[in-house]
Amino acid sequence: MAEWFHPLLALAVAVFAALSAALGLPPLAAFLAGGLVVLLAVPVARRLAASAAVLPSEPPRDPAHPPRPAPDPGRALLEKLPAPLLVIARNGCIAYANPAAHAALPHVEPGAHFAHLIRAPDFVAAVTATLADGEERACRFTTFNGSERHFEARVGLLPADPAFSTDRRAIVQLEDRTEPHKAEQLRSDFIANASHELRTPLASVIGYIETLQHHARDDAEARERFLGIMAREAGRMQRLVDDLMSLSRIEMSEHLRPVEIWSLNGIVTECVSALQPIASQQGVGLLLELDPQDCRVTGDRDQLSQVFTNLIDNAMKYGGPGGGVRVLTAPPSRAYPNRCGITIADTGPGIAREHIPRLTERFYRVNVSHSRNKGGTGLGLAIVKHILNRHKGRLEITSKPGEGSRFTVWLPRAASADAARQPPPPDPGEAKPLGM
Repeated sequence: MAEWFHPLLALAVAVFAALSAALGLPPLAAFLAGGLVVLLAVPVARRLAASAAVLPSEPPRDPAHPPRPAPDPGRALLEKLPAPLLVIARNGCIAYANPAAHAALPHVEPGAHFAHLIRAPDFVAAVTATLADGEERACRFTTFNGSERHFEARVGLLPADPAFSTDRRAIVQLEDRTEPHKAEQLRSDFIANASHELRTPLASVIGYIETLQHHARDDAEARERFLGIMAREAGRMQRLVDDLMSLSRIEMSEHLRPVEIWSLNGIVTECVSALQPIASQQGVGLLLELDPQDCRVTGDRDQLSQVFTNLIDNAMKYGGPGGGVRVLTAPPSRAYPNRCGITIADTGPGIAREHIPRLTERFYRVNVSHSRNKGGTGLGLAIVKHILNRHKGRLEITSKPGEGSRFTVWLPRAASADAARQPPPPDPGEAKPLGM
């Protein structure tokens, strides 16, 4: 303020002195007028100085480091979009890929030609055509980088924008359709497999009916034999329909967690007791070995009973006559902390390693003819898997050819066991396990 205040004050006094002389005012009047000007000018000058101190001063510009341009809002928006986006230059090089595109296509790098990174003829043709004529296009393609992934692409022409370039460029939006594609494929396979499983016994029944109506109409021996086969095939279809209905009901409630608390030992004991007569008929030894210390689990009693019934029934079927099935408490495992385990072990032929990951797939069988002869529908382990998914449980399968198989069900322990419900105790006569 001191730099310009005094010259300004002197200028004001000089101006008023000149005016006073021009107007013919006496010297005393001129002096008083100048003093009045000084009194009025001081506050105004101080206010101007204070305002100047508040305003930030502009930093000096360094020619070697020019200021950065303000971020472009359009480009910032593309960075935040969850959908993968690519900007492709006229020469085919990728000019920009947002973070979502890098996550979906790890090998995408700006500057590389898009056809070398995404080797899909339909995608290459769509981008090339859009760069040529500017028309919007959509296409689907599949990549095989480590795993199969399915994408849907929408290709359009990017308007001229200084954030990217004033030259013609294509913008590509990608949508990962891998999960919907898998779901659709599973649905299609399920319908095809279910139709095939029903068609085979249905065709057999129809063929025997036609035979009984014509050639074997008066053949009593053939009639009895054919009726027995027809009853067996009809029973097979009924079991398949029952399993399909059961699987459908389980899938509808798979997202709903059960809330009731039950005794795991009680449920397993009840299942073994119910299967003892069947085991005796088949000549299979069924042995129950549970720890005295019970475990409480939160679950649906009927569904958990279905899990153990399916697993024990499978073990008896594939173990064969003269074999044995043990149902026992699994020792604690560090891989499954805070869980209770029940193991169903058989002395059957065992399962090769390559088949184990697929055992819970619908209609998957290690030996198709053997499974059908045993009355299996190919849905038993799929039902087990979906029930355990609802209960947040796990199914562990270990097997070696010639050494039998072990299926272990791991269920989370109940948070509170005070209100645990127990199934009714089995009849001691029926519950007595058979020796191995």
